[in-house]
Amino acid sequence: MNVAVDTPQPWPTTAFDRHEAIRRRAEEIYIRNGSIPGRDTENWAQAEQEILLEFPASRKTAIVVRVNGDEFVGEYDPESANGYVPGEFGTGVSVPVRFHGAKMLVLRPNGKVLETKIVRKNRVGF
Repeated sequence: MNVAVDTPQPWPTTAFDRHEAIRRRAEEIYIRNGSIPGRDTENWAQAEQEILLEFPASRKTAIVVRVNGDEFVGEYDPESANGYVPGEFGTGVSVPVRFHGAKMLVLRPNGKVLETKIVRKNRVGF
């Protein structure tokens, strides 16, 4: 099926297990510094800074596709998008798309498929 595509938009990332990684690092810092009580805030702040430097937040992006009066937002990870770059589809351009469960598969001009996870569906009027 061919549908119109809007320009890709950044999509917020989830905190994966960042909180747990910070908690573990704070505990390591606590033990490494001699298990001194009362330094929880300092240990947490140091752990948070270290984890954020080591594991910067990955940026997820989304593509918006309109099909028969419904708007689908498909989130994808740029690092595993087979070279897809935002803007590859022009606004309003008709593109082949398939749906498979919670996935939206968009056929790119180069013949490769951009696999996305549907994160939102809106009813829009045409």
